[in-house]
Amino acid sequence: MRSIRAAAVGAVTLSLALAASACGGGSSNGGGSNDSPKTLTYWASNQGASIEVDKKVLQPELDKFEKQTGIKVKLEVVPWSDLLNRILTATTSGQGPDVLNIGNTWSASLQATGALLPWDAKNFAKIGGRDRFVDSALGSTGAEGKDPSAVPLYSMAYALYYNKKMFADAGIAQPPATWAELAADGEKLSKDGKWGLGAEGSNPSENIHHVFVFAQQHGADFFTADGKPDFTSDGVVTAVKQYVDLMAKDKVIAPGNAEYAQNQSVSDFAKGKTAMLLWQSASANLKSQGMSEDDYGIAPVPVQSGTPGTGAQVNSMVAGINLAVFKNTDNLDGATQFVKFMTGDAEQKILNTAYSSIPPVKTAQTDSAFNTPANAVLKDTLAKSAAALPQVADESQFETAVGTAVKGLFADAAAGRAVTTDSVKAALEKAQQQMPAA
Repeated sequence: MRSIRAAAVGAVTLSLALAASACGGGSSNGGGSNDSPKTLTYWASNQGASIEVDKKVLQPELDKFEKQTGIKVKLEVVPWSDLLNRILTATTSGQGPDVLNIGNTWSASLQATGALLPWDAKNFAKIGGRDRFVDSALGSTGAEGKDPSAVPLYSMAYALYYNKKMFADAGIAQPPATWAELAADGEKLSKDGKWGLGAEGSNPSENIHHVFVFAQQHGADFFTADGKPDFTSDGVVTAVKQYVDLMAKDKVIAPGNAEYAQNQSVSDFAKGKTAMLLWQSASANLKSQGMSEDDYGIAPVPVQSGTPGTGAQVNSMVAGINLAVFKNTDNLDGATQFVKFMTGDAEQKILNTAYSSIPPVKTAQTDSAFNTPANAVLKDTLAKSAAALPQVADESQFETAVGTAVKGLFADAAAGRAVTTDSVKAALEKAQQQMPAA
């Protein structure tokens, strides 16, 4: 998911969605039709610095699609704080868009509702085939062994963005490669009203992405092999504490970041208020806020020791946006045409350039436009050291429950309350109790 990204929705809401009859899109009969062949509705996720930026990026492309096909696309850019809840409401009411963006981590959860069009071999053939997409992106499109619930649209990975001047002024020659180095550098940089690192402490999805990576680095996961929640293992507790300790103990994140949930940390970095940022494909966002590419460097997210790789050296989740179709759309053919258009080489180059993301389409990804130093870090991470979040039906509840628990721990840190191993474990125990399988 992107850029950032709050997914605030309760477990009760998702449970209702899973129990509801599978329906969505514009048709009320529970299956797709072509009753409205000249129109489509499209919910896009907020990828840019603002909704207005997204409209400026997307509308010319939608106009191009209309000129080619005669199909008018009604666009709504939905904030990340609302998107998942809006989608779940649509699955229960049957009143949703024809086509929509989903965070790739939600794929299995939304797949379980039965509301999304399955991308079987026949449907993939309509858009050029499954083999057009890179394997890492297809790995976050739904539960293993089932037809994908969506098609990859934008691929992203986390990287460490650092302010070159602030580093030079502090006498730091290179970006940190380990968390111990990041904490030490952050201490040098946190002075005179400026801070070492930015974070979005009130954003459950951002919290999940980071603690998932920390857990992987500690050899832990949030689910057992058979898909049951396991939030209180020693590795998970250690991981969550280490992340929150960047504020609570290391003091390299400003206490005010505990309330951030809407890309404020990106703005702080762009304005020189913080020296480092952990973010997904941030270059376009930073450029739109007036920060020159010459002012910052991009490095892999730190690991516990050594260099990024597989296993305990994982340093990013497989981030990205998928494109889905509600199964009961009343313009099934048009929706399929739209997916083909958006994942075509030409549009992949345009859109992923605009959002500084990586095309999940193989032929587009090899284009010279995506061979920049920034993209080299992101592509290398996706290829070698990124892991997909659990593709389980309860993933959305997991994001909300654990992400909200971490939010509460950041609030404790900001207020000066102790964040201990016991308090972290208690918060995670409470989160696990909210899960259906707990």
